[in-house]
Amino acid sequence: MKNVLDFPGGYSAVIGYDSELEMFRGEFVGLNGGADFYATDLEGLKREGALSLKVFLDECAARGIEPKKAKGKFALRLDQDIYRQATIAAAASGKSLNQFITEAVREAVARA
Repeated sequence: MKNVLDFPGGYSAVIGYDSELEMFRGEFVGLNGGADFYATDLEGLKREGALSLKVFLDECAARGIEPKKAKGKFALRLDQDIYRQATIAAAASGKSLNQFITEAVREAVARA
């Protein structure tokens, strides 16, 4: 995937550029809290990311908190026509709307 830096343990951070600071910014995703880091180059991102993740994981351990979100849950707002079409397509394929949308997202992520 583009703009993603992976770390041991299945942790990933999305990388962007902060033009005001003229630095790259990494932000971990899928955590039960926030953890970010800044650096001017790839090696710095790897180093600062590992440090930020360690601090986050140590704090989670000290508080008895699971660091990763168990599963994602969000409300999806679709316009009426797309909702109707998705409901019909899901039923026609013998799936719930949730299963249908989950598979569509899985396929889109695999292509990204």
